[in-house]
Amino acid sequence: MKRILPLLCLLTALAFGQDTSVKPGINDKFLDPKLNVEEWTKKFETESREIFHQREKIVAAAGLKPGMAMADIGAGTGLFTLHFAQAVGADGKVFAVEIAKNFLEHIKARASKASASNVQTILCTERSVELPESSIDLAFICDVYHHFEFPSASLVTLHKALKPGGTLVLIDFKRIPGETSDFIMGHVRAGQEVFEAEVLTAGFEKVDEVKDLLKENYFVKFRRK
Repeated sequence: MKRILPLLCLLTALAFGQDTSVKPGINDKFLDPKLNVEEWTKKFETESREIFHQREKIVAAAGLKPGMAMADIGAGTGLFTLHFAQAVGADGKVFAVEIAKNFLEHIKARASKASASNVQTILCTERSVELPESSIDLAFICDVYHHFEFPSASLVTLHKALKPGGTLVLIDFKRIPGETSDFIMGHVRAGQEVFEAEVLTAGFEKVDEVKDLLKENYFVKFRRK
């Protein structure tokens, strides 16, 4: 019962919309115009970080195909962006979606250097992914969903951006009391059960979970209804 009641409260709140931040200030450092991209690149793109170490396998498991249009939500320094650009090919499209302008400029430069003309950067907001309706076949959110300050509102815009039957890939940190590090317990607001419930309430259905690839993170696929 202790686990059911918070979940019921969450679903009720989502059903009536969301006007308050779930974690105020979570993105302040990324909104800083003085954000140091080089410093964050060293943090994000290091072999000691599981998703960086497994990036090629993660891209393969996402299920992209040539010609697809996809969105790298919270693209950061572009850890996955160019890999996605190669996966969808010249006839495909990659929208690198970010709240941090400095990251987008960095991705533009990386894409230009790699001659990845199928990459387009999108500046999003705290409440919207800022993508056109029915513009993408797949959305990829990796270690970023816990930074959604207004998840309900953001998911509404993401649902609209996906084509009917489109795929949402969600990868985030496992948050298990007694097993997860103190940093993750404090930084990530909720565990897999809560995040999945939020996504399901937004009009998606869970279709798959990749369990043999990552240890620190879970990897779940949803379909837009």
